[in-house]
Amino acid sequence: MAQILVVDDDAILREGLADLLAEEGYAVVQASSGTEALAMLPGLEVQCILMDVQMPGLDGLQVLKAMRRDPACPPVVVMTAYGTTATAIDAMKLGAFDYVLKPFDIPALLAVAGRAAEAGARLKEAPKQAPLRAAPGGQLLVGSSLPMQELYKAIGRVAPTDALVLVRGESGTGKELVARSIWKNSARADGPFAVVNCVAIPDTLLESELFGYEKGSFTGAQQAKPGRIEQAAGGTVFLDEIGDMPLNVQAKFLRLLQERQIERIGAPNPVPVDVRIVAATNVDLERAVREGRFREDLYYRLKVVTLWLPPLRERSGDVPELACALLARQAASLGVPNPGIGADAVDCLQKLEWPGNVRELANLLQTALVFSDGSPLSREDVLRAREGERAGARDSKRAGSRPFPDGPAAGGAAPMAGNLAPGAWAGGQARAAVPADVLAEAPQDSLASQALPAARDPSAEGRAAGDQAAGPGSDLMPARKALEAMADAVLASHAGSAFDVCMDAMGRAVVKRALELCQGNRSQAARLLGLSRPTLLARMERYGLKVETRIS
Repeated sequence: MAQILVVDDDAILREGLADLLAEEGYAVVQASSGTEALAMLPGLEVQCILMDVQMPGLDGLQVLKAMRRDPACPPVVVMTAYGTTATAIDAMKLGAFDYVLKPFDIPALLAVAGRAAEAGARLKEAPKQAPLRAAPGGQLLVGSSLPMQELYKAIGRVAPTDALVLVRGESGTGKELVARSIWKNSARADGPFAVVNCVAIPDTLLESELFGYEKGSFTGAQQAKPGRIEQAAGGTVFLDEIGDMPLNVQAKFLRLLQERQIERIGAPNPVPVDVRIVAATNVDLERAVREGRFREDLYYRLKVVTLWLPPLRERSGDVPELACALLARQAASLGVPNPGIGADAVDCLQKLEWPGNVRELANLLQTALVFSDGSPLSREDVLRAREGERAGARDSKRAGSRPFPDGPAAGGAAPMAGNLAPGAWAGGQARAAVPADVLAEAPQDSLASQALPAARDPSAEGRAAGDQAAGPGSDLMPARKALEAMADAVLASHAGSAFDVCMDAMGRAVVKRALELCQGNRSQAARLLGLSRPTLLARMERYGLKVETRIS
């Protein structure tokens, strides 16, 4: 049984809230002030905390700040009658799970409490972080797969030498990390490491940036300036995206590789340099040579040592270890606690495709971390970040907004209706496929009712029509046809989000019908659906469904 701590100086409100939560099956502990709550918390095993902001002595935000110093602090839901921007921002900055306004919308409050309790339970059961493996050179190249092990060996062999290295691989695989690992393991580790991205610098400036120039060599050259290669003397230069280097610069770069000299723009004599070159590209150099976009002599000069970095799809077994390492790195970078990652999220990450490779995975985890509620990242957090929802979309979903424009307005909730929308079924036959433009304007009830004829029309006429078809399972044929019609229409009008649209439509219809059949009794409806009460309450809030609830 989940335990909730209620902190409020208003005894009547606190008792009423405790009674309501007890009716929902929670064990409730009460505190009348922030100071009392802080004293009680170390000895409690609570899954979440509901706390008022305006209290004598320490206010709710001060108490929240003190509580969040403990990484094991359960989720805290802030309650306030003052829904100001400052209060909302301060509460979330301090690590509140959520905040609710007084007077309470009871179903919404119960849904938030349910989510917080579930998050608190996950927090206590969070899996331990997978051990991080440091690649040679101290940089965090993560992975235990065979391709990565072979890469580590190659780095170990080539790093102590001064050989030119070409790192090849798709975009986002971590080619710069390989270059840094080579540098850190080389005899030049105490020297500089200069990074030059050949596509980030305009073609007209790349030559002067790489090789430098003399005073007066062109308009604006008021004094001589050494290039990046010369500035990195005694160290390593990493040339990223060398496959996109302009042909005129390629000729000068070839001289550097062959003669260990550079030519400043406007200089009469070459300048000797002592640098090691590590280059990288995701371009098909062989094709570029055939098409005349890359010099053949430079291509063969670069092919001294080639290291291939595998794409993430070829080492999917590394995803759990990578996710844990990247999450820890992102948390440190953002200056926020690392919430860890749940097993369901790891499983989800392994099943997704990563065309952007490790960079895409890192960006997704950063997005999920920014909008995390402090509990271990879940599958829902991963999918939400994957979909690229805007800031605040999570809260708008909680408030009942849906992808159909004529559903309940954002922030509102639809009252329970007695029947599903009529007109989607006639004479036991599936309605013709809905045109895409009509479907885009259709509320979820009418969409879902195509797939649930028995739930909305259990009449003798409907049953008789269903009995006309012969063969086992024939009574389900009209529903199957309706589902296919709905699927065709949704796929045509919601490309890229069709699955979520259908699932939301069906989910809302099923939850709504279960509540109708159980006459609004949430406990019975949860058992009928095979859901926990908190999950049902969260679904009700997401779908904008409301039933009358009174505190006697």
